[in-house]
Amino acid sequence: MKKARVLVVDDDQDLLTAVRILLRPLVNEVIIERNPENLLSILAKSTIDLVLLDMNFKSAINTGNEGLFWLGKIKEAYPHIRVIMITAYGAVDLAVRSLKLGASDFIVKPWVNEHLLNTLESTYSETREKGKKKNVQALREEEELVGKSAAMEDLQYKIDKVAPTEANILILGENGTGKDLIARALHSRSLRNKGPYVKVDVGALTETLFESELFGYKKGAFTDAREDRLGRFEMADKGTLFLDEIGNISLHQQAKLLSVLQNRQVTPLGSSIGVDIDIRLLSATNVPLRALADENRFRKDLIYRINTVEIQVPPLRERGDDVVLLANHFLVFYNTKYHKSIEGFERNAISKLKSYHFPGNVRELQYSVERAVIMSEGSSISEHDILFSPIEQASMVDTSMERVEYGNQSLEELERKAVQSAIERYNGNISKAAKELGLTRAALYRRMEKYNI
Repeated sequence: MKKARVLVVDDDQDLLTAVRILLRPLVNEVIIERNPENLLSILAKSTIDLVLLDMNFKSAINTGNEGLFWLGKIKEAYPHIRVIMITAYGAVDLAVRSLKLGASDFIVKPWVNEHLLNTLESTYSETREKGKKKNVQALREEEELVGKSAAMEDLQYKIDKVAPTEANILILGENGTGKDLIARALHSRSLRNKGPYVKVDVGALTETLFESELFGYKKGAFTDAREDRLGRFEMADKGTLFLDEIGNISLHQQAKLLSVLQNRQVTPLGSSIGVDIDIRLLSATNVPLRALADENRFRKDLIYRINTVEIQVPPLRERGDDVVLLANHFLVFYNTKYHKSIEGFERNAISKLKSYHFPGNVRELQYSVERAVIMSEGSSISEHDILFSPIEQASMVDTSMERVEYGNQSLEELERKAVQSAIERYNGNISKAAKELGLTRAALYRRMEKYNI
């Protein structure tokens, strides 16, 4: 109960003081309030887990049912908050009514402190368990692979086929196609789904952080190593390790990674003793396999290690009517997030979505729908509410240039222009520029250094 935040509402100051002294060492925060009129404003400003609410107040609502009135107000505005009613011995019948109206429990005063603490503990435990179930459901919805196109049916078939095996899988696809979702689906449908799922954006790790982050370290291994720390490989033991942006790691980092995969052991920094690991490896990159096979860029022996099976994630432009399914999926999500009640997309909006190329893939569609939900003032989304990313519009022009001039210099110049354009558009705000480019902040900083931006 150490993380619980408790609000106690009673017009008896002595009772409030006693409860605060009792609970202060046991919970995260105790807020006390004598006037129930202030109750809703407190809940609006603070994150509260439990409310202890008296049944009777010396207020304008002097009917003996004041507590029930305020209970109704709480449950109407904040149905997830658990409320425990405080009642005098002679008003137990009212307390029983409160349970039917949504209270979690009631306690009769004067009480024994141990009984009060047990009631709070059990109610808070129920809150935490319910929260976990909601989080699991939200995770399942987030991980849902939406789509009925032939390309998605083929992808689903392949996932079902390879997920239960121990094969190392390389996930290929353009930025924004949902490679992370594919990795999560592979883990959840595997025989290791009860084990950990650990994701590492290896493309964002510097040379100095690569080993300590992946392999861990012992206390004293370097200046700031004040305690032992497990690396991501050990964290993923008996589960799945997902290495994202693997196509961006250096040849030196590749050699370190290859050694671990061959020996199935990691040696933490500052130690001479290898630690056995039992992981299933998933990797992902937006680099085409033919480019990855260039030994000046990537070791072929490592490709064979990480690529027992490859999964190609289709770009959104090849998924037909999945665009509409995904748009409606995101509409439901953002309606909930922004407390909107938009009913759907107008016919001209659907036509606009279906005729667009989506160079930013599902990620660009998601951001376009989010913006439309935020900006729309009607009951449905029109074509005027849908705006596409300016940087993706520019990249469509760049892509046609790339087809004409497919060389290292041309590609680097295109990337440099895209990075510089995004940074200028957001007036140097690295977080916003990185989000628009589909990069991590660290990856964007590396490109800025590379191009002297």
